Amino acid sequence: MRHEPGALTEEQAARMLAGMNEVIRAGEEMRRLRTEMIKLFAGFGWTQDKIARITEMSQPAVSKQMTRFTADDPLPRLGTALEQPDTAWLQGRLWALAEEVADALDAARCARFVGALARGRRHFTPESTDELRRLLEADLRLGAAELPAAFRAAYDEISRGLDTGPRPAAAGSDPDSARAPAPAPAPAPASVRRTVARQLQRDRLRGDS
Repeated sequence: MRHEPGALTEEQAARMLAGMNEVIRAGEEMRRLRTEMIKLFAGFGWTQDKIARITEMSQPAVSKQMTRFTADDPLPRLGTALEQPDTAWLQGRLWALAEEVADALDAARCARFVGALARGRRHFTPESTDELRRLLEADLRLGAAELPAAFRAAYDEISRGLDTGPRPAAAGSDPDSARAPAPAPAPAPASVRRTVARQLQRDRLRGDS
């Protein structure tokens, strides 16, 4: 059955596809992030078998990803100390704190924002970072009696770091640098730093580290 031309307006079609496009974009972003994470793991010196196990990919798929890394492009290194001053790292810590607050508080103001981040519908910008800080500040104030003191301490530390302004990301130390000259490792991309900081901060808040 054919519909008459004009039965669906351009605006209706755009609204109908908006959600689909968000899912597609989020999927593409996650694939790029996974590739960057594989690159980071290779920089740790991990074997392809180990990376395949962690990423739940086949070893040939991991090998194919790694062959794309050029010999002249140093693998990124990443320090794992929680207290790092660059913006992407602090945003990852802020995200983790917001997730923990959203899990702990009923009707947390930051919950919707956290959900949008997880689905790829929101991204970190200076403006969205400030918005999340305002939501978290309100949740921490109103839920002070229910939340661990460590949550407020983490928020204060993260906020102080963000208030100092953008800082360059640092590459992790290279254990072989003293034995043989090599190209300096580049800092890991912002998306990777944000992801790693998010996990480390959640582990710290849960007492797993």
